[in-house]
Formats: sequence, C-alpha cells, structure tokens
Amino acid sequence: MSLRRPRARYREAPHRAQPAHVLPVVAGLLLLIGCSQAADDSHAPAEGPTGTPAATNNVELVPVASGLSSPVGIVNAADDSGRLFVVERGGRVRVIDAGGYLRAGPFVNLSDRIVAEWEQGLLGLAFHPDFAANGRLFVDYTRRGDGALVLSELAASRDRASADPASERVLLTIAHPSPFHNGGQLAFGPDGYLYIGVGDGGGEGDPLGSGQNLETLLGKILRIDVDGEPAPGAPYAIPRNNPYAPDGIAPGAGLPEIWAFGLRNPWRFSFDRASGDLYIGDVGQDTWEEIDRQAAASAGGENYGWNAREGNHCYSPLCDRVSAVDPIAEYAHDPGCAVIGGYVYRGSSQPTLAGSYLFGDHCAGTIFSLPAAGRHDPKVVVDSGLSLSAFGEAEDGEIYVVDLAGGGLYRVTIGG
Repeated sequence: MSLRRPRARYREAPHRAQPAHVLPVVAGLLLLIGCSQAADDSHAPAEGPTGTPAATNNVELVPVASGLSSPVGIVNAADDSGRLFVVERGGRVRVIDAGGYLRAGPFVNLSDRIVAEWEQGLLGLAFHPDFAANGRLFVDYTRRGDGALVLSELAASRDRASADPASERVLLTIAHPSPFHNGGQLAFGPDGYLYIGVGDGGGEGDPLGSGQNLETLLGKILRIDVDGEPAPGAPYAIPRNNPYAPDGIAPGAGLPEIWAFGLRNPWRFSFDRASGDLYIGDVGQDTWEEIDRQAAASAGGENYGWNAREGNHCYSPLCDRVSAVDPIAEYAHDPGCAVIGGYVYRGSSQPTLAGSYLFGDHCAGTIFSLPAAGRHDPKVVVDSGLSLSAFGEAEDGEIYVVDLAGGGLYRVTIGG
C-alpha cells in the first residue's frame, strides 16, 4: 500500500536517543487494510456521527526519541520509574528512561521465537499491576513456524532492569489461519484482569465467520485472571463473571475467556484511568473505521457487529439478524485506512486536552480527538505526517505516539 505523508506539524527538539538499525517496514503492515469491494448498505442501521472531521490546529508532537525499529506499542510499568517501554515488531522491547534517553540494550529480546512478516510480530506488552513487587510481565506475539498467536508470561530481573527470555511461560496459544488481523493488544483493566485483543484471522470479509462465532477466540477481546487459582492443568483462571462463565450473563453460550466479540482487528484498546471505560479502535474492511466504547459497569458480552456491520453500516446479510452495539465514532477511508486506538487524556500538563480521547490513522497520519462521553464526529487535531502505529500513556498521564516507518517517539502537546 502507498502511505500518504502529509506535512508534519511538530516542534523541533533534540533527538537524544541512541541510534539503532531500523528494520525494513513491510508496505501495508499491521494494519489491516481491507481490499474488497464495498458492501451493500441498503439496510444500514440508524446512522451515528459520520460527518467530515473538522480540523483544529493547536496540537503538536514533540520528538522524544529516535532510532526505534518498527515500533508498534508504548507501555509504562506503573512502578514509579518514569520509564516508557516501546515494543518493536521484530521482537525487542526497548526502554526510554525518565530523561528521554533510549537505552542501548533491549529490556528483553524475543526475536528468536517470533515471525515478523506482514502484520505479524511482537504485538503486545503489559506489566502486572504489582510489577514493582513481583516482576511479572506479559507479551503477545506470532510464533515462528506456524504463525500462531502466543500469550506468555515473563519474569523481570531483581532490579527490574531487564527480563529473561528463558523465563517464558506460555499461557495461551491460538491457531491463526493467516498473517493478517492478529490483534495483539494487552492491558490490565481496573478490575485487575488481563484483557487480550484478537483479530478475526484475516481474509476478506471474515470468511471464517469468526467475529460472530462464540466458539472461537478469534475476533474477540478476551479476559483472564492471571492471579487466581486455575483449574487443574490450566495455566490461568477464568473470572467467574465473564459473560459465558458460570456467574456470567449467559453461562455456557460461548467460550469462557470471551469478554466482547464482533471485532475485525482491534488494533489498540485502552482503559480510561478516570472512568474505567474501555475504548477500542477496530480496523475496518472497505470503507469505515470505528471507535467502540464499553462502560466500566458493563457485564461484558457486547457484540460490536463485525462481520454483519462495518461501523454503523451493513456489511453482510447478517446485518438484519444481529443486534450490535453502535460505535461512538467512525470515519471513512480517504485519506485514512486503518484506525489506531488511543487514550483519554488524563495528564496535567495539557489542561485543554483533559477528557479528550485521542486516536489516529495509520495511513493518513491524522490524529483525532473525541469527547470522552457521548457519540461525536471525530475532530482532526493534527496531520502528523507519520505512519502512526500506536499511542501510549506514561505514568503521569501524558500521551505519546510512535512512527512505524520513521522509528520515532513523540509526545502530544498543545502548541503555543
């Protein structure tokens, strides 16, 4: 795919990171572009916000570090260190310390067990909420040899300066039929459970029907308990109030790990640290990109519509037979092509952004803003000129983005 590269708008600042070799970026990586003809929309559900995004011009990106190799994730460890951990698709996790310097050596290198072709690679990282005390962290990647999705636990060193690849304990393996639509996001929710994003397995229009099938883990967000007592022989526990677990809303109606379904490729989700609401960026097929929101009080089991719907619009004949949750926002392709889910801003240094959900598009390099409540048209706040691949939140609530092609890390600010 050809990436549109609008003119960047960011402040000049020293790139203090140490240089590193940048891996070649596969055209169209990640993300997930649907290439089929547009589906019939003659039976579309009630329309939500669909207007052309309005632009504002006060947001800027301040360069923090360069020299990263195909970065696809930004995570903090909530350990009061002020560090940011950047996930590189090839298999390394890099550390940017509180002063903004990229450390020369990786925090961990898993490249010997990962395939990183097309949309594959090291795709997710999450630190246990009590990482400072227990040193536990979790990764999600595509396995060399068969491309299966692997969720693993790793152990950090005593000083928490690194993690040992040999400490890997595999928790979950999901067979994956193609190198596309892997998902891969990991995050601990306010409830202390680990949430896992899984794509539909690839193929135009979800040919396996994964999104609406509750007997597969593909096309879902999963929720597991990594601290509870698992069943004999199981590597993790299932929260009893998961939707299809014994105390859920529909026991036995689906696989017990499933928390939400009807997703094509949830490329980045996050929890609002103030409200606990879950925001999901789900990459569309032909025409529409969407943002979904799940209230913190939800009992789970939401159906976000794929492959019956794409955004607010009918995609397949299933549309008339599926009851789906409407997205809170959508935008059309041209110039965009693949949504990058973001974060609600809860930092203190940019008060005019307070309560705004910031997200972006991989192809257009556009960063959008939404109010944290209600359904709205997204507003363009900056045309970055970057091949955005992930947003991340620091311990202090400040928001960062990474550029897949250029290997840079940037902080979101308000211009003067």
